Amino acid sequence: MNQRVFLWSLTSSLAGFLFGFDTVVISGAEKAIQDLWALGDLQHGLALSAALWGTVVGSLVGGWPTDKFGRKNTLLWIGVLYLVSAIWSGLATGMVSFMLARFIGGLGVGISTVAAPLYISEISPPEQRGTLTGMFQFNIVFGILIAFASNYLIGSWVAENAWRWMLAVESLPALIFTAMCFQLPASPRWLIAIRKDRAAGISVLEQLRPDASPVDIQQTVDEIVASVRTESDLTPAEPFWSRRLFTPISIAFLVAFFNQLSGINAILYFSPRIFELAGMGEQTALLKSIGIGVTNLVFTFVGLYLIDRIGRRTLLLIGSAGYVLSLGTCAYAFHSETFSIVPLCIFAFIAAHAMGQGAVIWVLISEVFPNEHRAAGQSLGSFTHWIFAAILTLVFPSVVDHFEPEIIFGFFCFMMILQGLWVMTMLPETKGISLEQMESQLGIRE
Repeated sequence: MNQRVFLWSLTSSLAGFLFGFDTVVISGAEKAIQDLWALGDLQHGLALSAALWGTVVGSLVGGWPTDKFGRKNTLLWIGVLYLVSAIWSGLATGMVSFMLARFIGGLGVGISTVAAPLYISEISPPEQRGTLTGMFQFNIVFGILIAFASNYLIGSWVAENAWRWMLAVESLPALIFTAMCFQLPASPRWLIAIRKDRAAGISVLEQLRPDASPVDIQQTVDEIVASVRTESDLTPAEPFWSRRLFTPISIAFLVAFFNQLSGINAILYFSPRIFELAGMGEQTALLKSIGIGVTNLVFTFVGLYLIDRIGRRTLLLIGSAGYVLSLGTCAYAFHSETFSIVPLCIFAFIAAHAMGQGAVIWVLISEVFPNEHRAAGQSLGSFTHWIFAAILTLVFPSVVDHFEPEIIFGFFCFMMILQGLWVMTMLPETKGISLEQMESQLGIRE
């Protein structure tokens, strides 16, 4: 593998580390915040979901800076948003101040899910695109693991205002990521297809593919140019919402929709509370949450190893089966009060997610749209993911109060049955195909 491609992919994928850390670090602080400001269920849900509403907005508008200013510059400013959010969250003086700080971090998360996978997919060779783009997901789960471990350690060592330190410590990796983004080159496909700077695009392609002949480089440039249907620099000749893009739009929407209707974010954010429902003490629940992070990391490795070997569709089918078995068993465990197997069910659920949806979602969305619509398509998939994540986080505290756990897990299980049916009947395979050839594969190019 080209070392430059790996280094640049790794750097941009670190936005995923901050994504994972930022969204899950709240799990260790949520009960302290509720007690500190005497929040009711709705206020608590609003406070916790503030970052997710920022993520919804970030994902919705993220395609604009990604196209207008470039993938590299967008990634750099994402780091700044994370840095400001971390420091402000740790110093928040009330619920409104806290929500504003978390909202800013959410903007960074939302835009990162547009810019980072898109950038990596555009610099990666087809045969390694799944693994390299999947590094974004790997860093998400690595960030989740570090957040769980950080919460446990700070909760054990800091007696007063531990939650503030849990949130503020994110400023260190945010600063490192921002500094590393300065060495990234612009995406060659952005330079050629959006910026119309053919010479600069060729220069980056030559760095990405040092062994390629000038003829091969020129052929790639010609394919990129041919794939773009534009009347002016940034105005597509055909609108995004068109019959031609029905297949990639439906893929982006449904893979993101089912990702959240598995219950993954609700379980990650409220894992200590779920373990306490199963009769475990607070510290034991926090420690079990670290187990979730470790399981997520290990099986993400498995997913990334397999994604370019057996394909995206097969991984989603395997993940769907794992979801159904683990969620169904968890529902039964709560119904029968067999609480001892709840942690095992949760770990199995996390493993199924890491191998399937977790490894596939950002890869699949980043590769199914044509060049001139890729940022908008990534924004659509990201927005769908985060709007449902925000809604679930907003209502989950009330849902837990009003419904038995077996009903909640049973609902998530049913949704994963529907996901499996969708994958089996409608989802095509995309592994090993260049981004330009993908248009023909999905019936976009006539």
